Amino acid sequence: MLQNTKLLNGLITGDLKSLARTLTVVENNLAGADDILKSLVFRETPVIGITGPPGAGKSTLVNALLGLVAAKNKVAILAVDPTSPFNKGSLLGDRIRMSEHFINKNVFIRSIGTRGSLGGLSAKTIEMVDVLRASNFDYIFVETVGVGQSEVEVAGLADLSIVVLVPQSGDEIQSIKSGLMEIADLFVVNKADREGADEFINQLKKMTNDKTYKIPVIATVASKGENITSVLDFIKKQNTLNTNKNKAYLLSEKAWHLIQNERMAGIKKEKLQQDIAEALKLADFNLYQFIEKFKHS
Repeated sequence: MLQNTKLLNGLITGDLKSLARTLTVVENNLAGADDILKSLVFRETPVIGITGPPGAGKSTLVNALLGLVAAKNKVAILAVDPTSPFNKGSLLGDRIRMSEHFINKNVFIRSIGTRGSLGGLSAKTIEMVDVLRASNFDYIFVETVGVGQSEVEVAGLADLSIVVLVPQSGDEIQSIKSGLMEIADLFVVNKADREGADEFINQLKKMTNDKTYKIPVIATVASKGENITSVLDFIKKQNTLNTNKNKAYLLSEKAWHLIQNERMAGIKKEKLQQDIAEALKLADFNLYQFIEKFKHS
C-alpha cells in the first residue's frame, strides 16, 4: 500500500519514473494494480484518438503534431501495436519512429500490444490511458493499430477521433465503413501530394458534407510538415468547445470492455487452444458442445 501511495504521488506530480512504473503495474496486472486504478483522480486532459488503415501515416502525423505542441506542452503518446496471434509478440515500433522526441522532457511515449483484441483495443489500453489522464499532461494521443473494428472502437476511448486516410490506399471512397463516418470528428487525408489525391479528397468531402455527417476533411503531407497546423488548430478548437459531447456513451463503452475483460479473466487463449487441440482428437467434436461449459463458469 505504501508503494502504491508513492507511485500515485509521483504520478500526480508528473514524475516520469513513477508514471512508467505505474503503467507497468497496470499493464501486467501486478500486485496493487486494482487499488491504483480505483484511486486515480482524473484531469480534464483531452484524449485524441488517431486511427486509420496501415500505411496511412498515423505515426508520421503524430510525430509532426509533436513538433508543434511539445515545446510548450506536456504530451503523452500511447501507441497500440499489433500483437502476433501466434507468439504474442508485438512490433512496438512507434517509439523508434518518434525517436527524435526521446530527449524532450515534455514527451512521454509508451507502446502497448493489442493482446489479441480483435478490435485492436484491449481493456489494458483503457486502463493505461486513464493512468495517463491522472498525470499532468496537456494532450494524450492514442494511435491505434488500424485493423478490423479498431477504427470504430477508438470512439469509446477518445474524446476526439481523427481518422487518417491516404489516396490510392486500395479502398474506394464508397467502401469507407459507415462506422467511420459515425465516429470520426475529422478526416485527415495524408500523403496528399500523391497522384489522384485531389479527386479522392473531393469525393470524401462530398460524402462528409451531407445532412447526416458534415465531417471536416484536412489534406496533409505529414512527412513534410504540410498543413499540420490546420490539424492542430482543429484539435484546439474542439477541445475549447468540449469535444466529448457523448460522455455517457464513451464511459459505457469503456465499462463494457473492462467488465468483459473481468468476466473473461479466467479464460486464457493459449489454454483454450490446447484444450481444443485435445478435443479435436474425438471424432464427434462439436464446437458448441465444447463451449457450453464456459457459458456457466
